[in-house]
Amino acid sequence: MTCQQSMIDLLLKLAPNEGYTLSILDGVKLMRSNRYIPRMPVLYEPCIVVVLQGRKMGYLGNQAFQYCPQQFLVLSLPLPFESETFGTAERPMLAISIRINLAVVAELVLSLDSNNLQSELPQLGMVSTAVDDKLSDAVIRLLEVLASPQECEILGPSIMREIYYRVLTGKQGAAIRETLMHQSHFSKIGKALKRIHADFAGELDVATLAKEANMSVAAFHANFKALTATSPMQYLKTARLHKARLHMMQDGMSASTASRKVGYESISQFSREFKRFFGRTPMNEVAEMKHSLIEMPSENSAKYVTVN
Repeated sequence: MTCQQSMIDLLLKLAPNEGYTLSILDGVKLMRSNRYIPRMPVLYEPCIVVVLQGRKMGYLGNQAFQYCPQQFLVLSLPLPFESETFGTAERPMLAISIRINLAVVAELVLSLDSNNLQSELPQLGMVSTAVDDKLSDAVIRLLEVLASPQECEILGPSIMREIYYRVLTGKQGAAIRETLMHQSHFSKIGKALKRIHADFAGELDVATLAKEANMSVAAFHANFKALTATSPMQYLKTARLHKARLHMMQDGMSASTASRKVGYESISQFSREFKRFFGRTPMNEVAEMKHSLIEMPSENSAKYVTVN
């Protein structure tokens, strides 16, 4: 049996149902789709996504990113983008998502010789690259320990640490390292993003966010768009709409309550922007999401919202 097939068999047992399955290891969740899911807006937390079967496509700005059994995806910033999923009942899309723990990554970066690391930086906080044998080996060992609470508790964190190391020393490592460099534009934009996600309902504008990033308004706007492929205000609106949808799905809030919770003063404006963005009214979108069996993890399971 090949390494790839072993990983598929393990994940099928760990995730018997369609949607998201939260594993017993904090920060690790399993993804399964038994069908094609058309292109739709999503918001991912900073994470590493390894697809074992089927494939997914991510669309950010005018760029497309494929992640399949030969490639994996790293998001070093919380990014709203569009996702398309390719799976069937016979060959479901199977993937594992590993949340990026910046505290552990920071420790690893300090231990690495910077001369041995790739110096070329990506233009965006989202990149896909080839999976090598060492990363595949670490992923299969992680899946194996997820089946045992005792092994997971003892071995899981060290295997996740190894996966971070493999990514840090690969082609995508520069994106994550840059978030830890306080004087870099990447890190400064990251501070503004954290402010957005911590204060959805606050009175945020470009000037406030630029101040958070310790940048001029012009420099902030240009660098923000270069990293996220969208403007600061469009990002804020997108994040609020995703957050409101999560409140309606998980907390049973009405559209009116959810809209106020994320900073909208007008329910009619919220409804218009929600329908324009998701293509359905808030009520219809929640009904469709429940029908689609797409499980959205609780806020306790992730710092940023993941919705597909």
